[in-house]
Amino acid sequence: MTEILRDWHDFYVLMGTAAATLIGLMFVAASIGAGLFTDDHKDMMKTFLTPTIVHFCSILFICLSVTVPSLSLTTLSGLWALASVIGVAYSCGVWVRIRRRYGSATNFVDQLWYAPIPIAGYLVLAAAALVSLTRSLILLDFLALGISLLLLAGIRNAWAMTLWIAIQPKRD
Repeated sequence: MTEILRDWHDFYVLMGTAAATLIGLMFVAASIGAGLFTDDHKDMMKTFLTPTIVHFCSILFICLSVTVPSLSLTTLSGLWALASVIGVAYSCGVWVRIRRRYGSATNFVDQLWYAPIPIAGYLVLAAAALVSLTRSLILLDFLALGISLLLLAGIRNAWAMTLWIAIQPKRD
């Protein structure tokens, strides 16, 4: 597996570094907006902020798993499949929560970036896990596409959350 991933090493290091950095920046944004995290906004943070962190953590996990030289392709496939199933289930839960509680307050584009696009990313990761069983090198393309979708969704959602925090009235 190490030979196969040699050409992709820098990509996964870059993606993992980006995800880890964005996790840190989300904590900074949350710290800046800490006054907003009241009981009134608790569910909103759970619905919109937490999924962004989860997606960044998923990217970091996938990238870390790929760079461990001692893991076999079978082990990696199992890890990717598990991460995919958890990610799809979690994102479906987020989608249901958004539709039920915030459906009238969010537009279609917001809903798309918070749930269906991450679900698509996790499904592509699941496809990578399945394709890996055939030992086809296309699995690396699927893996790259899946984490790229998650990264794009996370960046877009982090920006939306940061803007929301910035426009909230200041509390005295």
